[in-house]
Amino acid sequence: MAGKFELKPTKNDGFMFNLKAGNGQVILTSEIYNSKAAALNGIESVKKNAADLDKFEARESKNGEPYFVLKAGNGQEIGRSEMYSGTSAMENGIASVNKNAPDADVVELEA
Repeated sequence: MAGKFELKPTKNDGFMFNLKAGNGQVILTSEIYNSKAAALNGIESVKKNAADLDKFEARESKNGEPYFVLKAGNGQEIGRSEMYSGTSAMENGIASVNKNAPDADVVELEA
């Protein structure tokens, strides 16, 4: 099963999306956008930039847990992963976004 973007409204009239792997696990989460059109632009940016491994930045939380962000060409963060148990799991997450995002369908969810 292929990955998919789930676009959904937020409580304050915004929109956000999650990229889910084929197994249904969330592998990337967006910021909250002011409009549906802006969120759809964000999805297109993820699709484009996820194919370039140089756009991924590995980070570490204050608790020492690894995670990553995906950045657009202008350096702005366009998606963030969950916290991982170790570096190898985080690297698998990056590989999953790299593989799933470019061809993922967009599914719109209700509030």
